[in-house]
Amino acid sequence: MQNLKPYNPLSNEKGVTIVLVAILMVVLVMFVALAVDLGHLYVARNELQNAADAGALAGARVLYIDGNTTIVNEGANQEAHDAAVANQSENMDVEVYWTAGNTGDVQRGHWSFADGGVFTPNPSLAAVNLVGVSTAELDANTDFINAVQVTARRQNQPVASFFATIFGFDSFIMEARATGYIGFAGTLRPGDVDQPIAICEDSILNADNEYDCSIGRMINSGQNVDNNESGGWTSLEQDGACTGGTNAQEVRGLVTCSGSSPHPSVNLGEPIATTGGQVESAFQKLYDCWKANTDGTVPWEMFLPVVTCDGNNITTCQELVGAVHLQVLWINDAVNVNNPKLEDVPVSMDATTLDGKIISWTRPAGETDPLKIWQNFAQKFNLQNVVQSDNPFAPFQQKAIYFLPSCEVHAQKGLTGGKNFGILAEVPVLVD
Repeated sequence: MQNLKPYNPLSNEKGVTIVLVAILMVVLVMFVALAVDLGHLYVARNELQNAADAGALAGARVLYIDGNTTIVNEGANQEAHDAAVANQSENMDVEVYWTAGNTGDVQRGHWSFADGGVFTPNPSLAAVNLVGVSTAELDANTDFINAVQVTARRQNQPVASFFATIFGFDSFIMEARATGYIGFAGTLRPGDVDQPIAICEDSILNADNEYDCSIGRMINSGQNVDNNESGGWTSLEQDGACTGGTNAQEVRGLVTCSGSSPHPSVNLGEPIATTGGQVESAFQKLYDCWKANTDGTVPWEMFLPVVTCDGNNITTCQELVGAVHLQVLWINDAVNVNNPKLEDVPVSMDATTLDGKIISWTRPAGETDPLKIWQNFAQKFNLQNVVQSDNPFAPFQQKAIYFLPSCEVHAQKGLTGGKNFGILAEVPVLVD
């Protein structure tokens, strides 16, 4: 009688293992191919992005004709193209499809921060006025050319694959895009600021929150709380700005009679050390410089930081939000402001206002009352208190600085990021 053994399914274990190993090897090869090719594609894509970034930033940096802030430079497209194609991807030329004009892979246009960021191509070369419009209005104006967009490609010479060829993928067409944006002066580099004075944001905006150069103000150094503040002294220090306050010696050391103030970099969005009180030594040095530079007959131009101020009151810690160009019309060092002498008040002044027009002023003929001469001067240049009163014009006050925001075209300064106070930045940023 034959002795039959029962069937054992594990007796075929070696065969099953070989099949599983074969399957897993195929899967492993697929993952290796995927990992190697993805890493390779990432490197190639990163090199394309670097090329697009370089082109967009180069174009944005020369977007405006030097000396005419918002007149668009048609040559910005060429600069962007040349900077992009100067790069390579895997030792192969980057492709940027542009020959001329404002079409193809290099375009000028308007960048808006609305809806998460939108670029609208626009070939316009026309200037846009920065005065009398808010930052929000400019953001919505597609005729305000403020950006350059560049696309870099590997199309004629696609990125070759390695292991992926096993699965039918011989190469990959790739592209990268970047948008360089020029905004308003924000972070200020060493040498950008002219004097250690910070201007309150609200004092240079009108009721519609627009930058306005038709209204002059006064910095009264806290001597009259009824007038409130439109600015104050600053050491331009940001480390411990909210606790350390200002040092009189440091502030005086930043006052200069010519050129720019020897200050450190001042970062946008961070507080700077300020004071609403008087710094006597700094004021006296500023006064002496003003007299030496102008003799009180022409405006003294200066580029200053703009800060937030609570109710136009400047304290020890104010946030930097941008920069502005001012014309200082008068600095008062009269001892007796209630009964001043004729030499204590202006004789004549020519100041630039909206659209580059010149306002000329001379003392009224035959007038010998210094306070009446001052009132006529304040009315002519619309020098106002921050807080309206029965007499809205700035009073003749001891140790006060009277200024008019400038509407002239100014050189670009600082890094992009600030609010619109009439000064475009020199250094662009990538926004897309």
